[in-house]
Amino acid sequence: MNYRAVETTDEYVARLETGADWRAEIESLANDVDADAAWFTALGAVQDAEVWFYDQDDCEYYPIAFDEPLEVASCVGNVSLLDGDRFAHTHVVLSDADGTAVAGHLNEATVWAGEVHMRVFEAPLEREHDETTDLDLWL
Repeated sequence: MNYRAVETTDEYVARLETGADWRAEIESLANDVDADAAWFTALGAVQDAEVWFYDQDDCEYYPIAFDEPLEVASCVGNVSLLDGDRFAHTHVVLSDADGTAVAGHLNEATVWAGEVHMRVFEAPLEREHDETTDLDLWL
């Protein structure tokens, strides 16, 4: 296990812009506040979404697309540097009109309404390729 203590510097709340991309809005907030590392939570609703499932045998992401309104029952993630750019690693639980839920890595979604809380860390987090998982991980 890799770990380290983190110090926080600032906290922000933000409303995501209707019609924008959910994850891009979080990355935009990180850029606006110069956050090279952060933890965030969010909730709201989206008009569509693409969620990725990571197959551990194939070491590959597989997309699941939704072209319908969905509630964002939960959204959690972190901001770190990936190849020098701020990247919002975002996971969600989405539910449809029947209350059926799906969860996974959020690639993209069109914001209907969204609220975010971001806690910024003092020191940056940088992602590097991990041979075992074939993922870009920090620490």
